[in-house]
Amino acid sequence: MELTLAILLTIITAATPLLLAATGELVVERSGVLNLGVEGMMIMGAVGGFVMAYLTGNPLLGIAFAVLLGMAMALLFGFLVLTFATNQYATGLALTILGLGLAALIGEGFVGRAGIRPPNLYIPGISDIPFIGPLLFGRDVLFYISITLVAGVMWFLFRTRQGLTLRAIGDNHHSAHALGIKVIRYRYLAVLFGGACAGLAGAHLSLVYTPQWSENMTAGRGWIALALVVFASWRPLRVLAGAYLFGAVSIGQLHAQAIGIAIPSQALSALPYVATIIVLVIISQNRRLTMINTPASLGKSFVPDR
Repeated sequence: MELTLAILLTIITAATPLLLAATGELVVERSGVLNLGVEGMMIMGAVGGFVMAYLTGNPLLGIAFAVLLGMAMALLFGFLVLTFATNQYATGLALTILGLGLAALIGEGFVGRAGIRPPNLYIPGISDIPFIGPLLFGRDVLFYISITLVAGVMWFLFRTRQGLTLRAIGDNHHSAHALGIKVIRYRYLAVLFGGACAGLAGAHLSLVYTPQWSENMTAGRGWIALALVVFASWRPLRVLAGAYLFGAVSIGQLHAQAIGIAIPSQALSALPYVATIIVLVIISQNRRLTMINTPASLGKSFVPDR
């Protein structure tokens, strides 16, 4: 039982940054914008969150600063693709390269220093319940934020007028504009939300997952988050399931190495990314399902009155 609990706790820890980043990107893509800069926003959130927490001794301030940095990177991306209508694919890739380089520069003096982990929730009596208590009522604040965000996004997209408007913009921005909807405004808000979620994901990596800063510590998780949105066919609950599935794959390869499976460690480390490729190939075979849920305006620039 103790081993099972330990494995489940590590899966939750590994899945939370993926879930945060993918939930934000889902909202961005539902608005018709494809942001390939998630990795860059995550790494900036990671370095910003760690540095602020280290300097102030307050991990909650670190989390807040990570959100601001993620939103700042998202604002830069939005300014380029929404105001100047630059190519979304190229701009997102440039944002990732910028984030990786800038984070390495900012964090150079903090490599190897011990981080400050945010405290876990503790509810007297409830958190002490065997197995269930530590699993569900003794986690860090970012775990509860990730679950709340999934529920909130699901409610927003499918139960509110604004969510319906956002999905309409993603499906046909020209028709939405003709109806008087402020397409650019909605997309800016969606992009900023995605940046905030990516910043949270980065903060989780440097404050909870491994409480320290190291260069390139996101290790491609931003790309996995992008794949998760496609894997989930732009549905929040499927993002939740997919994040925990990929978290289990990531942790599974660590346990495989620990018990001494006779497979090169490099091959086991590549397992989560191989799983990502396999899942995308399988999904691409069902073209009907993909086309039904894909926002029709995804990746297409919009300029009013053109």
